[in-house]
Amino acid sequence: MEYKRVITTAVLSTFSCVSDGMQYGWTAPIIPKLMSKDSTIKMTLDQAEWLETILMLGGCCGIPINLFLVDKIGRKGSLICSSVITLLSWVAIALTPNIKYLYVARFFAGIAGDTGFVAAPMYIAEIADHKIRGFLSSIIYLMMLIGIVLVYCVAPFTPVWVPCVLGICFNSITLCSFPFIPESPYYLLFKDRYEEAKHALERLRHDTEVESELSDIAAGVKRQKSERGKPQDIILVKSNRKALLIMIWLNASQHMSSISIMLMNLHSILDEAGAKYISSSTAGILFSALMLVAAISASLAIDNFGRRALLMTSGTLTGVCLLIIAVYFNMKNSGQEMISVSWLIPVAVMFYAAAFKFGIGLVPIVLTAELFSAKMKAIGMTLSDAFYVGFSVISLQMYHQLKNTFGIQVPFYIFAIWCFSTVIVTVFYIPETKGKTLEEIQVLLKSEESNRLLSIQNNNRNYTRLT
Repeated sequence: MEYKRVITTAVLSTFSCVSDGMQYGWTAPIIPKLMSKDSTIKMTLDQAEWLETILMLGGCCGIPINLFLVDKIGRKGSLICSSVITLLSWVAIALTPNIKYLYVARFFAGIAGDTGFVAAPMYIAEIADHKIRGFLSSIIYLMMLIGIVLVYCVAPFTPVWVPCVLGICFNSITLCSFPFIPESPYYLLFKDRYEEAKHALERLRHDTEVESELSDIAAGVKRQKSERGKPQDIILVKSNRKALLIMIWLNASQHMSSISIMLMNLHSILDEAGAKYISSSTAGILFSALMLVAAISASLAIDNFGRRALLMTSGTLTGVCLLIIAVYFNMKNSGQEMISVSWLIPVAVMFYAAAFKFGIGLVPIVLTAELFSAKMKAIGMTLSDAFYVGFSVISLQMYHQLKNTFGIQVPFYIFAIWCFSTVIVTVFYIPETKGKTLEEIQVLLKSEESNRLLSIQNNNRNYTRLT
């Protein structure tokens, strides 16, 4: 099958995620500038911490918007709305005269980013052939990481408005490309628009012989529509409940493995460690570049080795890196001289960047659009996303509160334990979806007992092969 057209569509539909990544990493290089004596916007330390959190709070408030948009105006329409709001947020940040306007702009950027990260994985999972669905879904995070790399490379060395202009450009490219992107065939069939779905699939596959695939999709959508679709079914139906619990844990794991803390506080963590071998600006660029390289490697491996193998490998290595950081700060804060081994923290942080993005930081975005049935996809992904942004706020507040009260080592111990727990959850609870159609995944979830042992055996072999 020719995949060039669907890959191009996936790239164009996720281009705005570059801008979202820039918003996510924006505070790390920008806050030191805003708190400097030369800044035209005066800011306290507490205000700087809220500037980090307000983006995630915007994501929380965007949850009901997501639930409405993806089913009412479609996946494509939701992505257009997200791009427009993010573009306007960048304009506001570039022109803002005080901290209050920054809060408002960041809040709306959070709403838009959250919408994009629900609609985009849903759209890609529904347009992709199952053989490359994992790779295509990972493009979302690759785009986000490109945005983080850009803001880390540009923001420390240019005026505050320059990253804003870059963000505006990426959103503008996205909006200009949307007239050429078809809507999801799954969504169109769900709305009983068969001819439009056929035309969309023909455009995606670059083939007029799509009747067989379209019939399979239509049969799956029809079966899923015939099932109960009340909101409470996300809990009452066993397969839906399992999908939701898996995604709650994995989305929580992304933040409880400290990624938001690292991205938004990397400079201050290295400074507190007393690292003298690398500047914070250089470390930020290297950190984001390593994440991008690891994510690219994982995206190429995910359809060969599977989702579970990457999660287990990543969870183990990420936990070890965080444990090293926690032990270092524990010894340093107890009065021991650590100057001679201060290189440990930059090294551990860089290994963390690669280990995290090789699995925990990539696999959830793939699974989130695979596990829920068509009937439950909108509410399931929205609830999963609610926990994603909720745990981002929790992790940031927990980090600052525990750090200020007990020392910086305490939150890092907690983050390390969570990573090791994710490995255990993966071994005993998370099914392998590699190479399966969306309909086959639903069958797997519904007959979990008969498939669980076989899935574990197959993927333990993959894990052994990978490690």
